Amino acid sequence: MAKTIQCEIVSAETGIFSGAVEMLIAAGTEGELGICPGHSPLLTGLKPGPVRVKLSDGAEDIYYVSGGFLEVQPSAVTILADHALRAHDLDEAAALDAQNAATQMMNNRTGDMDYSRAAVQLAEAAAQLRTLQSIRKKLGK
Repeated sequence: MAKTIQCEIVSAETGIFSGAVEMLIAAGTEGELGICPGHSPLLTGLKPGPVRVKLSDGAEDIYYVSGGFLEVQPSAVTILADHALRAHDLDEAAALDAQNAATQMMNNRTGDMDYSRAAVQLAEAAAQLRTLQSIRKKLGK
């Protein structure tokens, strides 16, 4: 039997995933992280993007987080996300619309435009699209 670590992915709204995993891969604020059983304790921020969870049966699940924190303890890894979804629940058309709207807002710099909000919306939409691309790559489509 493969070594595993307990994993919890929780958003502000609800718990998304709970179970034993062989590995978790996420985009931390300082770069991409791979967490396996025996990893040193860690607390880091997360960037918007995919979180890949490799299960003990060899399957891989992909989730989307809009940011938050990742904590590693000796027997558990926890993601506390601002917003999290199973990747297959993402709406590609809505993500493309959000990306286009944010890009248009940033290009039309008017006095009443909130540039930082538009930049965050653009980053989140791009991260959702990257997550969808990860799923397609995994499925070979």
